[in-house]
Amino acid sequence: METDYKIKLEIFEGPLDLLLYLVKQDEIDIYDISIERITRQYLEYLQAFKELNIELAGEFIVMAANLIYLKSRSLLPLDQQPPEEDAGEDDPRWDLIRQLVEYKKFKEAAAQLHLRQLEQERIFAREGDSSSALREPLRLGEVGIFQLINAFQTVIKRVEARQDVQEIFAERFSVSEKIDIILQRVATGIRLRFSDLFGDVTSRVEVVVTFLALLELIRLKQVRAIQKNVFEEIEIAAAAA
Repeated sequence: METDYKIKLEIFEGPLDLLLYLVKQDEIDIYDISIERITRQYLEYLQAFKELNIELAGEFIVMAANLIYLKSRSLLPLDQQPPEEDAGEDDPRWDLIRQLVEYKKFKEAAAQLHLRQLEQERIFAREGDSSSALREPLRLGEVGIFQLINAFQTVIKRVEARQDVQEIFAERFSVSEKIDIILQRVATGIRLRFSDLFGDVTSRVEVVVTFLALLELIRLKQVRAIQKNVFEEIEIAAAAA
């Protein structure tokens, strides 16, 4: 395995995006979040980023420290909890909940503005631009890094649960070889299910290398990761498909 391989993705989403994704994944109300559960899930994601050697902004680490603090504070009896400046509530979750609610409103408003912008671009097309990309369908359902990491974690758990799979230390896999394999598989024009990429894996190492190859292809805009509906299986297609 190429242990020094580092993915340099442009991760536009931040720690609040990840927390909102985890809340949505659990299908719970923001006001009902469990600090213990969301902290554990958040740290699992950071561990996955670390294992994959993906660079993260420092704000992710700051949020992790804040979550750990809130978790430890929530475990204390009310009369033993440290005083919080400007905090009028006893529940240590409230400041985080307020941040998530306000950020969710901001994201929804931004999404609406973006849709309006796309609609205006379709209406006011430039003259003589009949062959422009405006005729192409919008690429809906594109997935972000958090959805990909979630799918990666699912595959890892499945591989580790198989008793017949063991690490084969003599076997070597390279990201470049896996890139070639993925490109060959999507060259047919047929979308490939994410799980099918790992159908024949023999070890955790191979899962990691294959996933790194997929991330590199997405970064290079050679393939697209698509999800028709929330939490359905991700599909991989050639970028031009």
